[in-house]
Amino acid sequence: MGALAPLAENLAAGFGAALLPANLLLGLAGVTLGTAVGVLPGIGPALAISMLLPLTFGIDPAGAFILFGGLYYGAMYGGSTTSILVRMPGEASSVMTARDGYRMTRRGRAGAALATAAIGSFVAGTFATAMLMTAAPALVEVALTFGPAEYAALMVLALAALAGLGGPSPAKGLAAALIGLALGTIGIDVQTGQARFTFGAAGLLGGLDVVVVTVGLFAVGEVFWYAATRARPAPGTGEERAEVGGPVRLTRAEWRRSWPAWLRGTLVGFFCGVLPGAGATVASFLAYDTERRCSRRPAEFGDGAIEGVAGPEAANNASAGGSLVPLLALGIPGSGTTAVMLAAFQMYGLQPGPLLFTQDATLVWALIASLYVSNFLLLVLNLPLVRVWVQLLRVPRPLLFATVLAFATLGVYSLDGSLVDVGAIYVLGLLACVLRGHGVPPAPIVLAVVLGPLLEQEFRRAMAISGGDPTVFVTRPIAAGLLVLAVLAVAAPTLAGSARRWWTRRAR
Repeated sequence: MGALAPLAENLAAGFGAALLPANLLLGLAGVTLGTAVGVLPGIGPALAISMLLPLTFGIDPAGAFILFGGLYYGAMYGGSTTSILVRMPGEASSVMTARDGYRMTRRGRAGAALATAAIGSFVAGTFATAMLMTAAPALVEVALTFGPAEYAALMVLALAALAGLGGPSPAKGLAAALIGLALGTIGIDVQTGQARFTFGAAGLLGGLDVVVVTVGLFAVGEVFWYAATRARPAPGTGEERAEVGGPVRLTRAEWRRSWPAWLRGTLVGFFCGVLPGAGATVASFLAYDTERRCSRRPAEFGDGAIEGVAGPEAANNASAGGSLVPLLALGIPGSGTTAVMLAAFQMYGLQPGPLLFTQDATLVWALIASLYVSNFLLLVLNLPLVRVWVQLLRVPRPLLFATVLAFATLGVYSLDGSLVDVGAIYVLGLLACVLRGHGVPPAPIVLAVVLGPLLEQEFRRAMAISGGDPTVFVTRPIAAGLLVLAVLAVAAPTLAGSARRWWTRRAR
């Protein structure tokens, strides 16, 4: 009890600062702006915070970081809205939400999908903030045990999750992953400094941003697919016009299926967020794969399983809180957004790290308390808006898709002011149409684009440190354990099928 007293006192002081009218207003503005940022394709929280930095220079530091924290949590939730309603993720971390969320929309359950996303985000955000408050030092020590070999093994485990994303044809999921790995090699090789597959275009030297790939494959690809197949789809194909009506509440069965997914997704997302470089995208893919393997109805995944919405949405919100752990405890950004927040700390003359909790305790605890408040504001703001968002389905498709294409183009151009990026999203949109016509899923491409450069970099670092000895991946316990899990993840469907056939023969 004595150890908890200072924690309670610090948290009470933090709530005292966070609930001041001015700071509460900044928190509300942050979650509202963050939700809008998540909905609009191509912008993202990192870009939004970087654009707000000059405008917040005269604001009290506590108020500025309350605004940034609310924006970060809001953006993590906002990406689910367009993913569920029109299969156009605003962020790469919402790709997996679109997979089953859009199918639920096709069946008239858009309200339930949006509700489980909102509640899952609240549960995950609250847990992540509590862990940030209580377990940051211990979790940072665990993260520090990860070297290049462990990170490479973690990337292999994440890639192994792609085995089940090809539906009945694992070969198609593998083909999509290979396309993503190929796209991930574009740009300058960080080890040698050589340009690869840039075709003389200076705009490709930095590689293809994952936001560009996500917007091209999903937003622009969906628009092009609609333009190419404007005839009314046949019933039963899963592409029919969505039913706008229907209840927006979760049924009892959906509640029973959602809450375990929220808990599992929260755990997966938070620990992925603590590891620098893993981030929300990896967390959402791993959470989806976890739900598919734990479910009693794995055949429903990809066809409207509510766990396929609840798990990834909880994971990407929990990863937002997890990425703040290495930022506040060590001064190491765990994601692109926290890298921008690190710059904001330095702009105010603050240095995140172990001393921050003692030298600027008021600021830290105000930020932590504001995350609780922002999470609650998100739930209060978005649950009543579920009915409003569902009405978006009444907008005529040509007008809706034209608007999405305009926002996608402007959003991608705003990243770096590059026309090469704009051209890339249209090329990727055409590629998405071709792949969709052949039944190849686009989701593995996004994850492979994220993981490919990380896997290559960490693998080469591990080999360089070990002097070219490949046994470094099996002699280090954590790396070996992760590789064993990856092998089991790939082999599990085959082993399960063999065991089922053996039991069937024995029963006969």
